[in-house]
Amino acid sequence: MNPDFLTSVSAALASAAEPGRAPAMRAYLRDQFPFLGVGTPQRRAACKPLLNSVRADALLDHAHALWQLPEREYQYVALDLLALHWKQLPATDIPALLELIQHKPWWDTVDAMAGIIGKVLRGQHDYMDAALNDGHMWIRRIALIHQLGWKDKTDTQRLFNYCRALAHEKEFFIQKAIGWALRDYARHDPEAIRLFTQKEKERLAPLSFREANKHL
Repeated sequence: MNPDFLTSVSAALASAAEPGRAPAMRAYLRDQFPFLGVGTPQRRAACKPLLNSVRADALLDHAHALWQLPEREYQYVALDLLALHWKQLPATDIPALLELIQHKPWWDTVDAMAGIIGKVLRGQHDYMDAALNDGHMWIRRIALIHQLGWKDKTDTQRLFNYCRALAHEKEFFIQKAIGWALRDYARHDPEAIRLFTQKEKERLAPLSFREANKHL
């Protein structure tokens, strides 16, 4: 890992920071994480030149190093890095990505990582079948939403099976993810979602059912 990388990222974020924004950003995530006060467009503009030059064999090391820093923007930069270079990540890196996301997890980083993992999977679902039964709630959420945006590439049977498997859970973020995953696929095949949700209405949580049918 380039020892100057973190120093350069810190300098880039400091140059883009508006400290007055930090309290609102922190409050948005229920005061769980400190912030520097860097908005998303400013963060990406400031850091992208640094991220472009990272070698494939250093991606995970850099992501881990960024994840250790306290301010939330550093985790966002790590996710920007992985999203930028996802084609260089083999599917065998997915366990490492799932391990990383379990540190300081909340919906903001978890959902971004789900999108990255969905790309890295390249249609291989074995890792997600295991994730569905993971004891960590956020890992189960990733399993539910990793196919977001896949449209006709979606494994519909797997989507429905995952939703059935976790439909009993009381956790808000799982119920919401079920509804979100179904609603996303409804844009491609609304009739399939209409039929599934009607058939499984007694099994699905009311929140999941409402979210799935939101635009139908």
